[in-house]
Amino acid sequence: MSDILKALGQVLEQRKNAAAEDSYVASLHHKGLNKILEKVGEEAVEVVIAAKDAKNSGDNENLIYETADLWFHSLVMLSHLGESPEAVLDELARRFDLSGLVEKANRQQ
Repeated sequence: MSDILKALGQVLEQRKNAAAEDSYVASLHHKGLNKILEKVGEEAVEVVIAAKDAKNSGDNENLIYETADLWFHSLVMLSHLGESPEAVLDELARRFDLSGLVEKANRQQ
């Protein structure tokens, strides 16, 4: 799984400097952080709606599709800010043996 994220991270980095008319990712970078954040927010709302629909229908296909869009745009955001997918994986690994309640309490201090 991390191989896919690593490969995607590399592609996103390459596309940062591509011509906006040649790459959707490049066009987002050229439009700036606010446009990227708008896309992240839009995709997050679509995930919430898809999850509600999946709960009612029992079909998760659109939920998976929309979650992929959210993850993708989140990775574009991270790339724009100079971070890689590995940074998120490292943070998840750090939390792996840590209780979620303890981790949350540590953030509030």
